[in-house]
Amino acid sequence: QAPLAESGGGLVQAGGSLRLSCAASGRAFNIDDMGWFRRSPEKEREFVASITLSGITNLADSVKGRFTISRDNAKNTVYLQMNILKPEDTAVYKCVARTKGLRTWNYWGQGTQVTVSS
Repeated sequence: QAPLAESGGGLVQAGGSLRLSCAASGRAFNIDDMGWFRRSPEKEREFVASITLSGITNLADSVKGRFTISRDNAKNTVYLQMNILKPEDTAVYKCVARTKGLRTWNYWGQGTQVTVSS
C-alpha cells in the first residue's frame, strides 16, 4: 500500500470543476502538513497548495480565488477543489505530505492527470 493515494483527476472543459482527493495510509508516519504540486511538459514542478494539521492554508498565486485546499484529519485525507479551470491548469497533480518536524516533503503520491480542454 502506497503512503499516499490520489484520486479524482480527469478531463474537463475550461471553466469546469474537479475535486482531487489524497488519502494517507499507515505507511505515511506522523503526518503534519499535506499539499499538492503539479507538473506539465511545459513547466517545471510547481507548488499548488498546502495545509497544516491545524488548517492553515497556503495557495499559489496562480490558483488563488479558484482552488481550495482542505483536509479531514480523521480520515487522513486532503482535498483540492479546483474551480474555473483553465487549460494552463493541465498537469499531473501530485499529493505530498511531510512528517512532523521535517521541512521537506518526504511523502509523494504517484500523481493524477488533470486535463482541461479549451
